[in-house]
Amino acid sequence: MAKNIILLINITLLFLISGCSGNLKPEKLRGKWKYVKVFNPEAFPPDSISTMELQELKPYIEFTGDNKLQIIWGGKVLSKGTYRIEADNIYFKEDLGNGQTREFPFYVSSLSDKQIVFETVGADASKVTAVKE
Repeated sequence: MAKNIILLINITLLFLISGCSGNLKPEKLRGKWKYVKVFNPEAFPPDSISTMELQELKPYIEFTGDNKLQIIWGGKVLSKGTYRIEADNIYFKEDLGNGQTREFPFYVSSLSDKQIVFETVGADASKVTAVKE
């Protein structure tokens, strides 16, 4: 029974990750995206960052034409690196310094000319809604 549940979960995740809407293109990502909502569904209890805190810290994610990505939080670079697109995922190769990197996906559940919604995975997963500046 447990093997069937694990198999079902893996098939569902594979379906979600591999499904390509064709909506995710580098030219649509380019620019600065201001965070307007950050929700942590895996936290116990689930929580979100307040609107007031987002207005104060002014976090954003920026995608450049040369496949560079940086995340700014409180006026400082929180994270930077390069990215590549695969289906509905942005694979972020984060520069950790001293020649070290790590790569992880952001699943993009929604993208328009004015808004993006993306999610990270894992114990500290976040779902971010951002608007283009």
